[in-house]
Amino acid sequence: MLHSHLTTLNAVSLVLNTFKDQGLPSDALLAGSGINAADLSRADTRITTNQEMLVCANAVALQRDIGLELGRRMHVSSYGMLGYALLTSATLGDALRLALRYPALLGTLFQLSLEADGELIWLTAADYRENPALATFNIEFCLVSLKVICDDLLGHPLPLRGARFDYPAPDYQRRYAERFDCPLQFDAACNAFAFDRRWLEQPLP
Repeated sequence: MLHSHLTTLNAVSLVLNTFKDQGLPSDALLAGSGINAADLSRADTRITTNQEMLVCANAVALQRDIGLELGRRMHVSSYGMLGYALLTSATLGDALRLALRYPALLGTLFQLSLEADGELIWLTAADYRENPALATFNIEFCLVSLKVICDDLLGHPLPLRGARFDYPAPDYQRRYAERFDCPLQFDAACNAFAFDRRWLEQPLP
């Protein structure tokens, strides 16, 4: 199973907190989702991925590049026990392979894989099957958060060699350079970022 149809309020809370920092109340973001303030106060609340995506759609309507910002806030500590397990892995490669074994715990809507290309490794997000209107948002959120995980595990930014996106460059393309310090390619065949293969063997601090 690629991802669970039931999920936690983790991503929703992230959206609400991000816009709260901008002074926007939560009502506009929760509109139509069926999630209310009482749900937010309970740690064991489960929602559907459809409810989560409704909140995300409201967020995108307010700020089109919000996926880049949300991904930046998804540090490895956001993933609970999985995050702790990643931090205790011996190498970056061990940590990434462990993460890719549990996509539901990552909360991803993609099939994630490590694709070898000579001396490069492409961390690829494929097989998206959710709302097409939110594809760009979800790709931004996914790839930026994966980059943040790599940076957190290493204790410093992972140098990237390239990033690819299977959609046309958005009008806020310049913001991509803030998250992906490497050559960017839009209208590509896949969604992925690349780094030197040697980083897979890098011991974690």
